[in-house]
Amino acid sequence: MKDPLFYRIVRPIIKLLFKLVFRPKYIGLDNIPKNGPYVLAGNHTNNFDCLLLISSTKNVIHFLAKDSLMKGFKKLIFKNMGIIPVNRSIHDKNALNNAINALKDNKVIGIFPEGTINRTDDIVMPFKIGAVKMTYETNTLLVPFTITGNYKLFKNNLTIEFLKPYKIKSDNLTKENEKLMNIISKKLIEKRN
Repeated sequence: MKDPLFYRIVRPIIKLLFKLVFRPKYIGLDNIPKNGPYVLAGNHTNNFDCLLLISSTKNVIHFLAKDSLMKGFKKLIFKNMGIIPVNRSIHDKNALNNAINALKDNKVIGIFPEGTINRTDDIVMPFKIGAVKMTYETNTLLVPFTITGNYKLFKNNLTIEFLKPYKIKSDNLTKENEKLMNIISKKLIEKRN
């Protein structure tokens, strides 16, 4: 899988726009490995979350995203941003295999284990198992992150925090998935208090 040229072109523009418009705080950048492979996994608050992640690291992030983004005019943009389409109506093994292959090719994967934007009052919605499964199967690092605040113009209240990376050691992926969900939930609760 080649790194998409379009991504390399727009990343500095995204970073500059975010710095000027949303003024996010980046915490724990030293927890992001300098090179792939690794998986970034965190809570999902807004459609802009992917762009916030893109603005956080110079590495190209291949996001798992709903396959409807690969239709019509949007396909040209998102294909050239290197997304891995996911059919959310099924357990999409193709998407998981494509992500695993990308990790084997030293790429970086970005995933929101909730599967969609959390519009509930819950801290997080139940996590799907893909992040821990692909990390376990490729023996790569998992880098949890949290996004807090909101995308209000010029308000300085948006924060992304990268937590300590770790490897999935156990083949009990259900338990490992709960561990990831607990790590992220605990950090989000800390930030609310």
